[in-house]
Amino acid sequence: MKRITILAGHYGSGKTNIAVNLALKMKKDGFDTVIADLDIVNPYFRTKDSLDRLEESGIKLISSEYANSNVDIPAVPQEMYSIVDDKEKYYVVDLGGDDRGAFALGRYSDKIKEENDYEFIFVFNKYRPLTPDALSAIEVMREIEAACNMSFTAIVNNSNIGEMTDEEAVLSSFAECERLSVASGLPVLFTSVSAELYGSLIKKAENLFSLELQKKII
Repeated sequence: MKRITILAGHYGSGKTNIAVNLALKMKKDGFDTVIADLDIVNPYFRTKDSLDRLEESGIKLISSEYANSNVDIPAVPQEMYSIVDDKEKYYVVDLGGDDRGAFALGRYSDKIKEENDYEFIFVFNKYRPLTPDALSAIEVMREIEAACNMSFTAIVNNSNIGEMTDEEAVLSSFAECERLSVASGLPVLFTSVSAELYGSLIKKAENLFSLELQKKII
């Protein structure tokens, strides 16, 4: 487990849901975990939707004071610098969608790379309009990398169609995610699935991550 785990992807990829569930899993596994919401593009900062569950689990959330408000101000709190300054804790960072959201990471990228204890994960959802295939996803990846001056280190397959997701939808995403892995040269860490599907899919696929908390999934 790296000290800093950053999740990025196009709008609707489901990175926020992955970030929250990953933070909960890390805390359960004994890591002193903080989740940082750097999604300054979305004024609602949806990570805060899960604030009660995070607090119950002893996970600190760092987000804008305008989170879940109707004030559209791209403000990043000073406390965000603890991501690179506080090396005693493990951080899960929810980064904004595509290149515009990725600019927020730029101010921390040099220190993150200098420490070199991070995972920068691209969240892939083949059922979103702008990332239906490996080629389209690669274009989004390169835009994000250029914006934040960091390169991705891994991929997570989060291909889903919300509540209509079934086993076939998940299994049908594997081939395109593998193409993305080959084209980018990056490993696929896991495929995320709902807790309801996990039990049956675990017999048909490997490296599955069960999403126990599914609040306002896209």
